[in-house]
Amino acid sequence: MTRDIPSAAQAPIGATADGFTDLTLGQQLEFWAREVPNHEFLVYPDRNLRWTYREFDERVNRLAKGMLAIGIGKGDHVGIWAKNVPDWLVFQFACAKTGAVLVTVNTAYKAEELDYVLRQSDMKMLGLIDGFRDVDYIQIISQLVPELKEQPRDFLNSKTYPHLRHVCYVGQEKHRGMYTTAELMLLGDHQPDSILEEAQKDITCQDIVNMQYTSGTTGFPKGVMLTHHNILNNGWSIGHRQHFTANDKLCLQVPLFHCFGVTLGVMAILSHGATIVAVEVFDPLLGLAAIHKERCTVLYGVPTMFIAMYSHPMFNLFDMTSLRTGIMAGSVCPMEVMKRVISDMHVTEITSVYGLTEASPGITQSYGTDPVELRVSTVGTAFPGVEVAILHPETNAPLPPNTEGEVCCRGYNIMKGYYNMPEQTAAVIDENGWLHTGDLGTCDENGYYCITGRIKDIIIRGGENISPKEIEDLLLALPGVQDVQVIGAPDEKYGEIPVAFIIPTKDSTLAEEDVRDHVRSHLASYKVPRYVFFVSEYPLTASGKIQKFKLREQSGPLVEQRRAEE
Repeated sequence: MTRDIPSAAQAPIGATADGFTDLTLGQQLEFWAREVPNHEFLVYPDRNLRWTYREFDERVNRLAKGMLAIGIGKGDHVGIWAKNVPDWLVFQFACAKTGAVLVTVNTAYKAEELDYVLRQSDMKMLGLIDGFRDVDYIQIISQLVPELKEQPRDFLNSKTYPHLRHVCYVGQEKHRGMYTTAELMLLGDHQPDSILEEAQKDITCQDIVNMQYTSGTTGFPKGVMLTHHNILNNGWSIGHRQHFTANDKLCLQVPLFHCFGVTLGVMAILSHGATIVAVEVFDPLLGLAAIHKERCTVLYGVPTMFIAMYSHPMFNLFDMTSLRTGIMAGSVCPMEVMKRVISDMHVTEITSVYGLTEASPGITQSYGTDPVELRVSTVGTAFPGVEVAILHPETNAPLPPNTEGEVCCRGYNIMKGYYNMPEQTAAVIDENGWLHTGDLGTCDENGYYCITGRIKDIIIRGGENISPKEIEDLLLALPGVQDVQVIGAPDEKYGEIPVAFIIPTKDSTLAEEDVRDHVRSHLASYKVPRYVFFVSEYPLTASGKIQKFKLREQSGPLVEQRRAEE
């Protein structure tokens, strides 16, 4: 049974007088489980796994009761370190129903990065899989928490992480000191429904439900605290701009740990009662097969994903004509790529979204029915309930149309703050409630925004935020490095790539691979500088400040030269 949501609907389910829903994630899921119990919510076509709204809700309830039984409840922080496995979303909604906060962990993180998040987030429970690519999660957690092999479950007492009480393996395999998801669900089966009903009574839409780590402008990642109200309403607006109905099927191949997957994707689908067709790890062939088999109508991705799909040698073997709309976001969307997606992949109503994690994340989006010229040259207009302004970067004075300034916003979508970082929160949200994005942009007379650059010192590689300072701090501790500056060099595939400019010490024997290997052994692979340039000095201002913009200018020709030599 399928129930359509009219595309003309002007407000989400359960909307109040202000046009926003006050439902929690759990309540929204339960609404569809009652209204359209047999409508598919989550599909994995590569293994023919299909969960209807009712089946998914029942699985969530089993895990939620199991979590409550081991002492996970309102306000507790639960990490999920996994690729897009089916139970990733089960964990998310189980947390939402128990009042716990889901802490999303980047799949590329290595030991030092996980160590930081475990400490900074005060994580009480971590769910994890075997690993991802070259990162062995089991080995890392065993290294960081040796007590797992020494202490029985439910009695974990880590010296390094005093808040951590439970580790759960997301799968069937048993590991010493860890629960499995099956065991937690079995535990939940033996609990009365009343314990979950009581827990849900204490949850409101203004409670924090999600904590996503972002590199922000400087230093180590910050935990962005987002509420049910933030992400569910933002997700509805995102789906509305694409004219979602219950019959839409989204091929979701972007990571769930990222706001692109969990809000633009999951929340947009949930708020409209539609279907997620999931791809566990992006692979152009799997994505094409999923669209072909399930007749997907919606496709999300960063530009590199779309390029990989329409450039695949087997592309013409798949039927893309079911596609209608989607989102290209995460980095600058090249005009030619947008045009190819429209013409070759039939995504005639492709849109672009601008935002950042601190804004839940959507700030502006084009409509799928906007003229193509606007959809390829702008990031659309502001969402309802989101006030956007172009302000002077130094005076905060409003600027006239078509004048470049800092993009700032305020509204229902703004985060509650960075977890345990009041000073950093105050640095981005001013006394008038404006979130300062650090991005430069313009707005025309019709309210369409263009992003023109960045004030903040951040690198965006294919949608992944990279803090130069994190890499610089690591390399400054490497023998042979006197000084280092990491910048984003232009790149056709990823938008930007990190490159390092190093002033070596007099007796240094460092080679480029020594630098890259050092970063690779400590940080996620996407943070490894693609190229390392050894220099004797940096361009400086009259006052002695390093001119990073000049290093960026120099990086383009240097990268081109290096590539020509490869």
